Amino acid sequence: MASNRLHPNRNPSSPLEMLIASFMLGGLVLAAPAAEAQSIDDLFGGPAPATKKSAPKAKPSAPVTPAPTSATPSSPAPDMAPGQATVPPTMPTASTHPAPVIAEPVAAPAPVPAMARIAPSRPTLSGFYQNDLAYTYAGNKHWSRFNNTLDLSGQGRTANGIGWKLGGRAYYDPIYDLTDHYPSAVRKDQRFEAMIREAYIDVGAGDWDFRLGRQHVVWGEMVGLFFADVVSAKDLRQFVLPDFDMIRIPQWAARAEYFSGDFHAEGVWIPAMTYDDIGKPGAEFYPFNPPAVPGLQTVFTKEKKPTSLDDAGYGARLSWLKDGWDVSGFYYTANDASATFSRQISPTTITYQPDHKRSHQLGATLGKDLGPVVLKAEAVYTRDKLFSTLDFADTDGLVKQNFLDYVVGLEWSFPQETRFNAQLFQRWFTNHDAGIVPDKFESGISLLVSTQALHPRLEPELLLISSLNRADWLAQFKLTWKMDGNWRLATGVDIFQGHNNGLFGTYDKNDRVYTEARYSF
Repeated sequence: MASNRLHPNRNPSSPLEMLIASFMLGGLVLAAPAAEAQSIDDLFGGPAPATKKSAPKAKPSAPVTPAPTSATPSSPAPDMAPGQATVPPTMPTASTHPAPVIAEPVAAPAPVPAMARIAPSRPTLSGFYQNDLAYTYAGNKHWSRFNNTLDLSGQGRTANGIGWKLGGRAYYDPIYDLTDHYPSAVRKDQRFEAMIREAYIDVGAGDWDFRLGRQHVVWGEMVGLFFADVVSAKDLRQFVLPDFDMIRIPQWAARAEYFSGDFHAEGVWIPAMTYDDIGKPGAEFYPFNPPAVPGLQTVFTKEKKPTSLDDAGYGARLSWLKDGWDVSGFYYTANDASATFSRQISPTTITYQPDHKRSHQLGATLGKDLGPVVLKAEAVYTRDKLFSTLDFADTDGLVKQNFLDYVVGLEWSFPQETRFNAQLFQRWFTNHDAGIVPDKFESGISLLVSTQALHPRLEPELLLISSLNRADWLAQFKLTWKMDGNWRLATGVDIFQGHNNGLFGTYDKNDRVYTEARYSF
């Protein structure tokens, strides 16, 4: 982490702490009765099913549209923090914690006759409990996470055909009660939180569907990266390491969708914007850490989050499926969900304020099953996004930039649920300002490999995301054990490397090991 972190330093952990950390982090994998295990099937809950040929890939679905009742994990990394990020926005996340969930295209529902939608349904309740334990072993060694999450949601349909969903989520992390490693503002922000998640009603009318309320709007399709997923807000207080369903924040929105054969149209209006949650200065993954200036004190003021009707977001998306090609185009404008940091300089102080200003985005996506490999690509042109400049003569330290993000990905599937995904992405600043940190062209790659070759319930996964402009990368290794239909355990490591101005290098003292346990119902 950058040297100007606001939290107090701690002495490195004692050997006893390290021993306890190793014991707890290894305990999940060793929880099975290893002493009685005579084979890997005994250890992980076999016997393994007989080896069979891999199933053929399904043909691409209808125009890619998020499922109407839930958010589908899709593309990952948040927009780069102004003046800090040095590669296009990358979102390295995996099936549960770091490595990304592979979001398959979700078929847009075909038009359903109105009478077919009227049948009432009994309300259902679902959810999960999840515990995350993490130990940061780089820099100032410390326990950095012991988060407990409870997520509950109910949904159903009334006798007159109106669908509904209501969900909430609560977090509690005792790390912030048990340690003084973090500033008080960070402890208050990340100790406990309870929120409404999805809360909406669905109404159908012929070929039209309408959804009103707090909902996910997912437009992106890439693995581990956020490019076309421009509507979602994100919880980035743990950077992009958790699973997508832990990161995404729904928007209060009105959405209309029209279906006609292989054509799908969608319009969305967000009267009160929800913005990315970046935490408080001094948190481990706070996105903006300017270098200290000798003789001047650095101060952060309260974040501005405009919510008036003049600050509403809106957009439209059109999708087609033609000869196996899944193509969409969209326009979206709103206040930037990611914060920019304006700057004011006085004789004794530099003051930064997080703020959100309007930008405009025009984008396109495509997908195609080519047989042995699936092709996906996205491109988004963004206008009027603010970036921090290193030019101290600039009044507020911000400059408007226009740029084009584009990404191309290929994914191969092999027997035993083995997959390999490779993506090449680039950001091109069409009016590049010499004062910003990123180069005019910022390029990067991501590689993902996972398999169940060892055992159907045991899945190792490795993700690497790296800049091609400089040494700046993130590596994530994860081992998941699917105990049964409800329990899932995982352990892994997240490694950051690079210069302190890089998207990943700024967190190079945050390398950590972790465990995760989830019970779904």
